[in-house]
Amino acid sequence: MSGNRLTSLDASFLEVESPTAHMHVGWAALFSPPPSGSAPSFEQLREHIESRLSRAPRYRQKLAEVPWGANERVWIDDEEFDLTRHVLRATDSQWGELVDRVMSTQLERGRPLWELWVADRLPDGRIGVVGKAHHCMVDGLAAVELAALLLDATPETPDPGPEEWLAERSPGGVRLLLEGVVGRLEDAFDLARLPVRFVQHPRRLFGLVGKGLQLGRATARSAEPAASSTVFNEPNSAGRHLASVQRPLADLKRIKRQFDATINDVVLAVASGGVRSFLVGQGETPVRLKAMVPVSMRGIDKPGELGNQISFIFVGLPCEEPDPVRRLRDVRGTMSDRKQRGEPEGAGAMLKLLGHAPRVLQHTISRMMASQRTFNLTISNIPGPEEPLYMLGCELEEVYPVVPIADDHAVSIGLTTIKDRAFFGVYSDRQSLPDADLLARGIGESIDELLALT
Repeated sequence: MSGNRLTSLDASFLEVESPTAHMHVGWAALFSPPPSGSAPSFEQLREHIESRLSRAPRYRQKLAEVPWGANERVWIDDEEFDLTRHVLRATDSQWGELVDRVMSTQLERGRPLWELWVADRLPDGRIGVVGKAHHCMVDGLAAVELAALLLDATPETPDPGPEEWLAERSPGGVRLLLEGVVGRLEDAFDLARLPVRFVQHPRRLFGLVGKGLQLGRATARSAEPAASSTVFNEPNSAGRHLASVQRPLADLKRIKRQFDATINDVVLAVASGGVRSFLVGQGETPVRLKAMVPVSMRGIDKPGELGNQISFIFVGLPCEEPDPVRRLRDVRGTMSDRKQRGEPEGAGAMLKLLGHAPRVLQHTISRMMASQRTFNLTISNIPGPEEPLYMLGCELEEVYPVVPIADDHAVSIGLTTIKDRAFFGVYSDRQSLPDADLLARGIGESIDELLALT
């Protein structure tokens, strides 16, 4: 059961969720119909999805509470799993309206925490799929990988083989309680044995000192107060809007090479430029904002592992700087310094250490970390596959990421890449930031500014 228990990081996304802060990650994808033959029907698409579920067992599991809150929730098989409650047909004729409607609705806690909405009759002949899964279940990179489970590298769909699934019987409350208590005792025992391990292996102490420095830097960075923003950190609503902009991936790579930066540096720099132009357009004075940047810690030996395998870096966005090259150099220097100081590893150690704390303290810190006083907005770079992908012969043409926003946060910016294209998803609260399309346009203009200088 321990392998199915939420980590403290997974559980934190449940803790900070509210009716106005939906903690699902997701994507909005568009597929072109096959060049020959008819497009698959909704029924065929749902059967195709069902045939692949054995590759992602978590999609048939739901969360179970541990009595008296003795430990974090655990994943158990949903004995009443019904695919028709998770793969749904959309009748919306407007693609953008469908995406906003789906993302504005919170996932139901009593069943597996995911949904796929399929629009098989869009006016332009394409097929749209909107997917969402709770952040306690997957992080952004895993969401891309799970979406890829439905896709193939060729237009021909291979035979998935026999599909046999029988739900395991749900554990009773007594078993959940006992295993939860035992898990807590094991955690306490591991902590108590640390001094003994260092006496037996003194060299480990040097590694501990280095990790302590990393942890201290990460903690200090997270404690730095974010700027007060009347635009990006106002009370929000349940309504969501996904604005978008796409560019050739070659544009970002060209800027990367010209200025000796990384793709992530370029993403942060153009986001800073887009935010700056948006603030100026709103009559606001641009200031340096604080962004939370997730960093994948997913090992190459476990690429498909579920749950959250992420850490984070807090980065100052030079929105007050009018020169695009100086913005990029500022971001590049900051990110290089953060990585050299081991801040992603320090933040990861902090999250692991938090897992040994009392649950009340864990939940308090989770809410503090999601506060507008800790950061202004989230910016996430989620790389996707470089090869063409197909779903029942329909080629994936566009896919825009959805990065969740916490209470009192108005916007997040995500980037994902597919084949030779880069897709920005600007995910916003419809009430507190109704003009997110202008922000997306500003990001595109910021890319043009840097391209003109190459």
